[in-house]
Amino acid sequence: MSNILRLVPLIILLTCCQRNPLNVNVSGIDLDLNIKRLDRDIFSAASGNKTIAIEKLRKTYGSFFNAYNENVIALGDPADSLYPAYLNTFLNDSMRVLSRLKIDSVFSDITDLEKKLEDGFRHYKYYFPQKSIPQVFTIISGFNQSVVITNDAIGISLDNYLGADCPFYVRLGLPGYKRENMYKEKIPADVLYSWAVSEFAFDESNTNLLSNMIYQGKMLYFLDAMFPDAPPYLKIGYRPEKLEWCKKNETGMWTYLIEHRLLFNTDRMNIIRFTGPAPFTSSFTTDSPGRTGVWLGWQIVTEYMKKNPGIHLQSLMSENDYQKILNESGYSPE
Repeated sequence: MSNILRLVPLIILLTCCQRNPLNVNVSGIDLDLNIKRLDRDIFSAASGNKTIAIEKLRKTYGSFFNAYNENVIALGDPADSLYPAYLNTFLNDSMRVLSRLKIDSVFSDITDLEKKLEDGFRHYKYYFPQKSIPQVFTIISGFNQSVVITNDAIGISLDNYLGADCPFYVRLGLPGYKRENMYKEKIPADVLYSWAVSEFAFDESNTNLLSNMIYQGKMLYFLDAMFPDAPPYLKIGYRPEKLEWCKKNETGMWTYLIEHRLLFNTDRMNIIRFTGPAPFTSSFTTDSPGRTGVWLGWQIVTEYMKKNPGIHLQSLMSENDYQKILNESGYSPE
């Protein structure tokens, strides 16, 4: 019995050490996220009195409706006299009609999506209490941008999250590595990632491979804080086997970048090779995923935060000295 009692403090200590420090209690954060469905409401203008329907849409969706029409579906100013005709053509396009039916099937109920986004933004409010929470709308974009950001709103293109096997994507000629992330469970991470990029812009004054790696690594660590219980593959968009490849080849990838003196390389094509979307990283095997530099940047930032537990997420997101983050991370995979 005495031996068991001596083990209890050790077990408690080990449990505390393994606890995720980002698993914070946000139940006291007052937030009620209400997603408005512009993707459905806009079809009210396809029949009946278009003038009345369009005016109602403008009042309901405010400045976002203008931005959506001008920058996403390229129909121009809703106040223009020709706008009703342009909108009618857009809504009655055969692909649009079919995609609407598919959206109604996949997203007949968005309660779960609303709940997950609300939880993500509760964490956002926890770490950034001075920040405002954007309005969230669902839209149909004609397979355009997946997430649309304005100053105070977010639009989610539901037609870009209909499932990797959706025949529309094949007909559009989208490559497999892009289609595999076009499913509804990916939305919360995509939304918060896009919002983070808009709130914490990349400092391009000294851009090189390392700065791009660590900047995007910061955005992924931000997702770790917003969704502490979500699996890593949902955040970075890798299939589980691709994630496992990175873990197994972490040392080799880092050694390659060091030996070829690539970290401080400023060549744009070199940066894209390691951080841009691709079926695999051309410097490694075809079994590798694309954006391996981003995954390495994520590991660097994670180590930096582990080594510096006193640093608040706010400080990390405003830190643009990427060399400092690397140095103080002590990152050296073995």
